[in-house]
Amino acid sequence: MKLCMVGTGYVGLVSGACFAETGQNVVCADVSEEKIAKLQAGEIPIFEHGLDEIVRRNVAEGRLSFTTDVAGAIAESTVVFVAVGTPPRADGGADLSAVDAVAQTVAEHAQREMVLVLKSTVPVGTNARVRRLVADAAHRIHVVSNPEFLKEGDAVSDFLRPDRVVVGCDADDPFARDLMSRLYHPVCLDRDRIVWMDPASAELTKYVSNTMLAMRISFMNEIALLCERVGADIHAVRHGVGADARIGPKFLYAGPGYGGSCFPKDVKALVHTGREHGIELELAATTDRVNARQKGLVFRKLRAAFDDDLRGKRVAVWGVSFKPRTDDIRESAALTLIDALLADGAEVVVHDPEAGENVACRYGDRVQIASDAYEAAKGADALCLLTEWRQYQNPDFDQLKQIMRRPLLMDARNIWSSYGLRRQGFTYEGIGVRGS
Repeated sequence: MKLCMVGTGYVGLVSGACFAETGQNVVCADVSEEKIAKLQAGEIPIFEHGLDEIVRRNVAEGRLSFTTDVAGAIAESTVVFVAVGTPPRADGGADLSAVDAVAQTVAEHAQREMVLVLKSTVPVGTNARVRRLVADAAHRIHVVSNPEFLKEGDAVSDFLRPDRVVVGCDADDPFARDLMSRLYHPVCLDRDRIVWMDPASAELTKYVSNTMLAMRISFMNEIALLCERVGADIHAVRHGVGADARIGPKFLYAGPGYGGSCFPKDVKALVHTGREHGIELELAATTDRVNARQKGLVFRKLRAAFDDDLRGKRVAVWGVSFKPRTDDIRESAALTLIDALLADGAEVVVHDPEAGENVACRYGDRVQIASDAYEAAKGADALCLLTEWRQYQNPDFDQLKQIMRRPLLMDARNIWSSYGLRRQGFTYEGIGVRGS
């Protein structure tokens, strides 16, 4: 059995490489000649922990290959996964043009009865839409919904050791069910992790999961602001709330707002889906508004610290990726901060262990990119910690005190709140923490 993964972004490349790791014969296809050329040359175009090793091993052992001949790859395959982008439209809905294009190509080039698996994040009704597009194919095409739940930075581990595998498939379709069971059997050896449901429920599960997590983040960010007003500490509140087994401790950390390629667009898409069906999902809509407000918080704190005049001030930013262990800067809170600083006339210098190239592509020479974290902080009027990379979590504060022009620390992740920095002569600002 040959498997084709159409799309070589985070989801497609990780999924294709991991299926190959379990013994499948996988071809990853993409219309981007640049991406495929890099992959064929052994260059991994994204940073994802552990991915390069798995890709290189499976290419060397002949189970993983890459091509721009999408139609040819589909013709040779029994299973085709759709892992293309579904970017947000202006109205918040998902752009399904790439999904439609793959479905049409499958309908035209399938050479046998096969399964078409929708792994891209798509709104409710897409499975039915794709079935209509492939209905007249020469061979029967079984359409299955299999949304991904991979965390960037830990995606390889998530695939090989998943919490669950959601599969939306008709109950009376043994061909598709048997094939999906076989594909995921290697990650279900200790227990069956497949959660079977109808396609519409599978599509909705993806959006609801991400919106629920985003909602927790936004709620705690609001509570952090309240903590600052009433003299409470968000760490203490988080510990007390998270100790309740009904709530649990995850996603209760205050910060600069969520980012990345999933949460922002998925929350908007869920709100849009509700409105299409005459339902205003008010909690989801508010979650999005709270997050937009939160992303401006560090900039507002900086402006207040400099009496609303940041012209000519040198501001160092540690961390631009939206989370650690990835080079993905999409929707990162750091971008909101950098854009506002530049608009206010500040000089911005950044350091990120992996995202420097993406920052350079976005800002060119408007932002200085330092090769070392302390180089970024040298001569700075303020240092802002935006991404909690491990190397930022316990820096040499004596050295920072010596090299910074002004010892002002803006800790958007509350990593340094217990270090007694104010007693060491720093001006310290966290989010919802008392600090010391």
